[in-house]
Amino acid sequence: MTIYDFPTGPYPTRVRIALAEKNLQSRVQFVMVDLYKGEHKKPEFIANKNYSGTLPVLELGDGTCMAECTAITEYLDALDGAPTLTGRTPREKGMIHMMSKRAELELLDAISVYFHHATPGLGPDVEIYQNSEWGFRQRDKALRGMHYFDAVLKTQQFVAGEAFSMADITVIGGLIFASIVKLPVPAACETLLAWYANVLERPSVKEQPFFRTA
Repeated sequence: MTIYDFPTGPYPTRVRIALAEKNLQSRVQFVMVDLYKGEHKKPEFIANKNYSGTLPVLELGDGTCMAECTAITEYLDALDGAPTLTGRTPREKGMIHMMSKRAELELLDAISVYFHHATPGLGPDVEIYQNSEWGFRQRDKALRGMHYFDAVLKTQQFVAGEAFSMADITVIGGLIFASIVKLPVPAACETLLAWYANVLERPSVKEQPFFRTA
């Protein structure tokens, strides 16, 4: 399998953590796509790898290309027939997918919009259109999301329950992006900060390029 990614990006890091959790690193080769050069937006990449022009992309041996972190994680988690990240029972699956989607909407994607619209983002060659008002609104949404996940983690060990899952990986991605854009987690979110400090000690997390270069 081949993964097209940008090693220190928050979205690619989500898939890299999933790979490490499943111990699949040896089955994958990585191809770097330079976000700051806009390589993910080139017509050839869009036509042949990912119509959405985003990273990461998983390419299978038969040429099938799979985008979207959730879809890629679902695929990787199912390869050995023993899912650990996306749920085993219907209830686990439902809760994990719900919380992962909330983490995207309320945190990770909101910070992404802030980055692309209210900061220089990836630079003028990539950021063709920006709406700073929308970007700052999404920044505020992300801060509210941090308070939400802080409240969730006051009642349970992990984001979707009592086991580390795809939902936790999504929140990690959000907090990575927050550090990139220098958006600190509010000091009042003590439980979220403590949870983050704990998950940073997981081998699957601490070995990632983002944390080695941060």
